[in-house]
Amino acid sequence: MKTPFNKEKVYIGITPTSWWNDDFLDIDIGIPFEQCVSEMALAGYEGCSVGHKYPKDPEVLKYALDIRGLRVSEPWTSTYFTIKDMYDKTVEDFNKSLEFIKSMGGTDIVVAELGGSSHQQPIALKANKAVFNDEQWQALADGLNHIGKIATDNGMNLCYHHHMGTGVMTRPEVDRLMEMTNPAFVHLLFDTGHIRFAGGDPLEMAMDYAHRIKHVHLKNIRQPIMNQSDEQEMSFKESIEAGIFTVPGDEEGCIDFEPIFETLAENNFEGWLVVEAEQNPANAYPLKYAKMGREYIKKVTGI
Repeated sequence: MKTPFNKEKVYIGITPTSWWNDDFLDIDIGIPFEQCVSEMALAGYEGCSVGHKYPKDPEVLKYALDIRGLRVSEPWTSTYFTIKDMYDKTVEDFNKSLEFIKSMGGTDIVVAELGGSSHQQPIALKANKAVFNDEQWQALADGLNHIGKIATDNGMNLCYHHHMGTGVMTRPEVDRLMEMTNPAFVHLLFDTGHIRFAGGDPLEMAMDYAHRIKHVHLKNIRQPIMNQSDEQEMSFKESIEAGIFTVPGDEEGCIDFEPIFETLAENNFEGWLVVEAEQNPANAYPLKYAKMGREYIKKVTGI
């Protein structure tokens, strides 16, 4: 890379979605928590997001991660600002996540609006995605600004995850959300695979929003499977099971990550770069792909 990352302020993590799936619990071959985090450490990662098999007690979890040299990169929190009578519950759940990540010594909280989302349903993913009206957009922006200020006041980064099947999926929808929210309180989680699957250009997004990106999910796409998903109007689960996602560095993937890394580095990105390949562990051996992604990142970025 022409412009390297600051090695002291950029961290490489991975999600447990290569070992099991947290949206679809039947995508699972029985790998336990201890094996998952041990293999993350073995592959050379510094941290991880939280999966449903993780211990719920922060002290127990912190001990299990500490002895492996890992720490929590982020907790996921779903928001429901766009549907009825869910504002208070959404804020309550967010505050619980905030306390959890503070207890784990983390800095980032990942959120995504799931009101009306199609991604967890057994239905055509794109055809049935959430579409917000003006009132819902305003409710979402107001809600995110509110919890974003709570995060900022607590020294944390609220990072919004654009996601397949949701009302903030496509590039124009990401643009609208960024325009409507306060950049001091609402940052962008940039997911390379989700924006590519949604028809956008990951490099363009990195270039346009480098100033708002505080967290990155590195997800690669197998183009033939994406084409099949679109042609056959697959559900999100069907797309995952068909193998649409893989890691950076996989020759079967279509995303060129090197210019994306260069763009982020040139704009002084600081924070987590998190490998996230939602693959069926029955078909894609988790440790093999975890190592593949980590070795590629080190080769390209030097960290």
